[in-house]
Amino acid sequence: MELYPHERVVTFIDGANLYATSKAIGVDVDYRSLLADFRKRCHFIRAYYFTAYLDDQEYSSIRPLIDWLDYNGYTLVTKPAKEFTDAAGRRKIKGNMDIEIAVEALQLADHYDHLVLFSGDGDFTCLVKALQQRGKVVTIVSTLSTPTPMVADELRRQADFFVDVVDLVKEFGREQIPVPPRTAPAVDEMAD
Repeated sequence: MELYPHERVVTFIDGANLYATSKAIGVDVDYRSLLADFRKRCHFIRAYYFTAYLDDQEYSSIRPLIDWLDYNGYTLVTKPAKEFTDAAGRRKIKGNMDIEIAVEALQLADHYDHLVLFSGDGDFTCLVKALQQRGKVVTIVSTLSTPTPMVADELRRQADFFVDVVDLVKEFGREQIPVPPRTAPAVDEMAD
């Protein structure tokens, strides 16, 4: 990843998107090492982690990660997910954080030079273009290494740089530990 000591850098992590990506390639991101690397290589401003979760559940699979990130240098942007039943009678969870990511990126734009966005969501193409028009550099972190790419082609083409999570986790990843099936859908199964 192209980072320079003089650059003011922020990272925005689309939690549900990175979770789905890391699950698809079978690794977990080592968030501690990743943050330490950013702090070492550039004028690092802040790491934001965006996620929605069901706050009425007795136990949420995302809660331990949220708590750990909050205590270890990440700024959490969360909101309650909404649960509904679709026309086929299936339980769905909606908790898209796209608007929160876009608004935060634009509001903070005067305070950074380079945004590293961990997401492959094509909805961010317009955001990337708007930031570039303000003179910002944008790196997209996602993957092309799955049977169906996790990054939208238009987003990858618009970005100044693209980093494949597969390459990133060579330094900042570990194999996933199998988890027993859960009874309720997690954030990564949310509908848009």
